[in-house]
Amino acid sequence: MLSNEQLLNYEQAGFISALDVMSPEEALVIRRSLEAFEATQGGQLDASQRSRAFLLFKWLDDLIRDPRVLDPIEQLIGSNILCWSTIFWIKEAGSQSFVDWHQDNTYWGLSSRRVVTAWFAISDASEEAGCMGVIPGTHNGDTLAHEDTYDKNNMLSRGQRIMNLDKDKAVLMPLRAGQMSLHNYCLAHGSGPNVSADRRMGVSMHFMPPETSQVVGSWDCASLVRGVDTYQHFVHTPRPRFDMDPESVAFHEKAATAMRDVLYAGAQQKLARL
Repeated sequence: MLSNEQLLNYEQAGFISALDVMSPEEALVIRRSLEAFEATQGGQLDASQRSRAFLLFKWLDDLIRDPRVLDPIEQLIGSNILCWSTIFWIKEAGSQSFVDWHQDNTYWGLSSRRVVTAWFAISDASEEAGCMGVIPGTHNGDTLAHEDTYDKNNMLSRGQRIMNLDKDKAVLMPLRAGQMSLHNYCLAHGSGPNVSADRRMGVSMHFMPPETSQVVGSWDCASLVRGVDTYQHFVHTPRPRFDMDPESVAFHEKAATAMRDVLYAGAQQKLARL
């Protein structure tokens, strides 16, 4: 559970870092499961498998419902919680891949400013490995101007970045395997390349109150992970009974396509990154 000090920091600065979710040993079980799946298809995930993979992997569906994840989320947005998406962020050892500074609310099409991202470290996310950094307080002001760069090393869907950003106040948020950070999705954030000798493996989980609606896409879905949804703005996703359950895999194809349509709305190029 979050302390009053942490709750105040989230309200004012927009983030909370290094919350213990599970032991490194428990996180290693998740890593081995994911890497075993990657090994069946050439050693990495397909682009479409990066997003909404809670429909593909039972362990990830379990994680988005884990009380150790949801209890602090409930303190921030209330007892009724939808998970809009998950996204894998994997940087290979020595990779030049990075995530430029951006605010997610600029291109997710969600009506609420109360969406919370929980970034969970499957492996250690040290400063050397390219951990996330944030600019405190940027979630409270006007949304900053972005531009699409389509940079080949930028992991974002269209290589977007904030224009004219003052980075002097940036705060890095290193995590050990099994920890997570929380941030408001309106907060400016990004991460650098992985210059360590190990893969930096993480998954972001995006939670929202059910009064949120999708204002860009014509159809969207979410998983009801706690409480009730009296608004029904999103189609509720099925739960996989096991990894790669055919029923939820079929739903994932539609869900991933819908997310891409939202992320690439108005883009000049549609890069196959998600």
